[in-house]
Amino acid sequence: MSLKSRVKIKKITKLSDNHFQLDRYDIEYQRNDGTWQPQMREVYDCGDAATILLYNLQKQTIILIKQLRVPCFLNGHEAALLETPAGLLDGMSPEKRILEEIEEETGFLISKVEKIYDAFASPGALKSKTIFFIGEYTDKDKVSDGGGLEDEGEEIEVIEMPFKVAVKMLENNEIQDMKTIMLLQYAMLKIFKS
Repeated sequence: MSLKSRVKIKKITKLSDNHFQLDRYDIEYQRNDGTWQPQMREVYDCGDAATILLYNLQKQTIILIKQLRVPCFLNGHEAALLETPAGLLDGMSPEKRILEEIEEETGFLISKVEKIYDAFASPGALKSKTIFFIGEYTDKDKVSDGGGLEDEGEEIEVIEMPFKVAVKMLENNEIQDMKTIMLLQYAMLKIFKS
């Protein structure tokens, strides 16, 4: 039996619709024994997003970015967060959006990306899904300084580093962004195999 037949949405109450949307869902869920159980969940919808690990096999390097992430700061992370480039889809295809984000955030203009998987970061509270990509870059792909969009509050530092340095940072808990951790682990298994 599919979940679609086991979940009845009884009521949706909008709690907030500022930057993102927060809704309260009152549902009934049919348990495995056939009984229906009322449940309430608050669901935060930030919109689906795409992220990418840019890598250069010849140089054995990757591109990461650093920027202010207010929720992380509020949770005690006092440095700019080191992470992979990413952006909300805003109605665009994941491939098109990630290519725009790469150029906007890093200043690299690449033409080919490879989708590797989709993932939910916090499925108990977030509706949003992230589409993960990898893409190879070269020095000649650099067309600008990047840095993000000031009118979106972005002030992004672009960092090219040896992949081995990123792995060491990962081991030392210096990289704490989940999407970045996942992409670095993928790269350890599939791209920079030793």
